[in-house]
Amino acid sequence: MKILKFGGTSVGTAESIKNVKSIITSDNNDKMLVLSAMSGVTNMLVELGLFFKEGRGADVEEQLLKLRAKHYGLIDELITDDSLNQQCKDYVQAQLSELHELYERELSEEIEARIVTTGESLLTFIFSNYLTSESIQNTLLDAKEFMRIDNLENPDTNLVGKHLEKTLQKNQRSNIYITQGFVRINKDNEICTLKRGGSDYSATIIGAALKASEVQIWTDISGLHNNDPRFVQNTHPVANLSFEEAAELAYFGAKILHPQTISPVIGKGIPVFLKNTFTPEAVGTRITAFTEDKGLKAISAKDEITAIRIKSNRMLMAHGFLRKIFEVFDKYETAIDMITTSEIAISLTIDDSSRLDKILDELEQYGEISVDPDHSIICVVGEGLIEESNTSRLFEILKDVPVRMISYGGSKNNISLLVDTQHKIKALKQLNDKLFVSNLQPS
Repeated sequence: MKILKFGGTSVGTAESIKNVKSIITSDNNDKMLVLSAMSGVTNMLVELGLFFKEGRGADVEEQLLKLRAKHYGLIDELITDDSLNQQCKDYVQAQLSELHELYERELSEEIEARIVTTGESLLTFIFSNYLTSESIQNTLLDAKEFMRIDNLENPDTNLVGKHLEKTLQKNQRSNIYITQGFVRINKDNEICTLKRGGSDYSATIIGAALKASEVQIWTDISGLHNNDPRFVQNTHPVANLSFEEAAELAYFGAKILHPQTISPVIGKGIPVFLKNTFTPEAVGTRITAFTEDKGLKAISAKDEITAIRIKSNRMLMAHGFLRKIFEVFDKYETAIDMITTSEIAISLTIDDSSRLDKILDELEQYGEISVDPDHSIICVVGEGLIEESNTSRLFEILKDVPVRMISYGGSKNNISLLVDTQHKIKALKQLNDKLFVSNLQPS
């Protein structure tokens, strides 16, 4: 079975949904579709949750009307059969009425999760009925029956697989299954999410659980580019990446991939393909366990980085000092992205500053602390890139761009640079010119 994930822009309009229908009916292979909410809907639901929290009843009513109008309009464009059309509208109204009833209850994390995951439920129901109206047999599955995930960082795909097999057995056999991305059930049997962008993660978790032949992630970009095409011209899709290369790029900001997407399929021999819904004939990017060619592959950037410097003349070289520093970050469940040390100071970065005040209060006992927000990590990736003769050219940007930190050695296929975010675009462009445009031909 193949797993095909379609993101918000891929199901954002009636026309794009028709593109998806063409893609999934181009062969007779068994497949499971993992769908996001319509483009923009999750943002509307997040805003709805804010209205709940602030007790803005009139805004809640207005937002629910907007959501109904958006989905009713989609139904009218897609489904001409009166019975199926009305069935979809009744379902949308019932789901939105349930949300309205939640307004009277105290807002909890589970209620917030129920609110923001409603978009996937609405879209999958509409899409399933649209296929039925086109005489395409399909089976709609409720992801809440099988996406049992306690540990968000390390999901038990065997457990998901056991629940999914039970769900498949009690539903009609089909060669097209449809389910929701983003949603999960935690150890307390509560509705939770896989965090924003988590539908990619849903797809690879399901792929690992079913031992799928492949996972396809369909977006509005033809594969993962060798630099950020939003800011840099003359980029091109990278045809092949290893799991490790793709994981580095995703973690350090490649927008086409959720940071944890690759982890469930590593070690299981399940390839991941990144494809464009609107140009399905484009090759895209294939991600596998093997490196087909070494050297420089791509550059990505991760924003909202905070740099922290701890200066201590007394304790830096003392036994146990680094452990004590790391324990502070561990206590507040805050991951460290980069770290460098000198004889009297440690510099490190974090991408989650929600607990920064508490962290700084504890760090002050170890030395003088300085904090610099609004930084970006630029990540240069490629298997064995340090052996690539052209790699040294990346250091030429030091002449024009102030670089706060440089890190290599944590991974043999990644060199990371920390820059002030105001210099990020300039750095991306210069790196592209020096490493790709003037020296390498597109693959």
